Amino acid sequence: STTYSMTFSLFFPPLEVTINYRHGLPVITLTLPTRNERCRFTVKPMVTTVGAFLQDVQREDKGIERAEVFATDGSKISDATLMEVLLMNDFKLAINNTAYSVSPPVKDKLSSEHATEMEDIKSLVHRLFVALHLEDHQIRKERELLQKLDHLKEELLPLEQMKARIMDSADAKTSRLLWVGLALMSTQGGALAWLTWWVYSWDIMEPVTYFITYGSAMAFYAYFVLTKQDYIYPDAKDRQFLHYFYRKSKNQHFNVERYNKLKEDLAEAEESLRRLRQPLHLRLPIQEINDKD
Repeated sequence: STTYSMTFSLFFPPLEVTINYRHGLPVITLTLPTRNERCRFTVKPMVTTVGAFLQDVQREDKGIERAEVFATDGSKISDATLMEVLLMNDFKLAINNTAYSVSPPVKDKLSSEHATEMEDIKSLVHRLFVALHLEDHQIRKERELLQKLDHLKEELLPLEQMKARIMDSADAKTSRLLWVGLALMSTQGGALAWLTWWVYSWDIMEPVTYFITYGSAMAFYAYFVLTKQDYIYPDAKDRQFLHYFYRKSKNQHFNVERYNKLKEDLAEAEESLRRLRQPLHLRLPIQEINDKD
């Protein structure tokens, strides 16, 4: 502390040490005491330490016997401190018997070149990490997906068997219902013909057929009011099939929601495995992957 007091009781030349940024790197300009000329030192703040910077200064001017860096409160800065940390705050540079007050530029006012360079470095480090660890990650991820697929298939197997039985039953009931409808329509047509030609005349049966037709139209309209769908034979058949299917599922305790969730998880796992086994897709942006697909 005594040495420090003696050093800084000497002359403080103004603006003898300046710091500017060029190409994203700090350039420290100072006057060499022996040669009495200005010299620039370009440092890499993320890798250069204070000790390395001071060694460069002493190597440039052999007449420098002592070079140290102090904080504004008088505490000495360790030689192991990175220049990036040092340049965050004001400091004092002591060369021989002269001390210089140094005020680094505010970081927010630095040029965008430095930020761009840092982003490029981060991107390069990320790509190197991916390149070095991609194969291990692929193998581990593929093993996890295969285990997940096996587990999902084991869960789905009994549900698939139960679903097949329920679908067969619902399909048989729907088919029987269609045949019953055809039989009823045939019976109705035969009865109307018998009444028209053998029992009554057409003058008597015409109003009857009219009201039967009008009643059928009312029935179809009622179907639309209840279901919000037109009475189209394929749609009506599918609706009846689903009615039988869900009723049978409830009776046999078949969880349709769980089955659908398992099927979605299985499809998602299979798609992930397909992409994982295509190394080219792993290195492409999402937009390019979608374009290729």
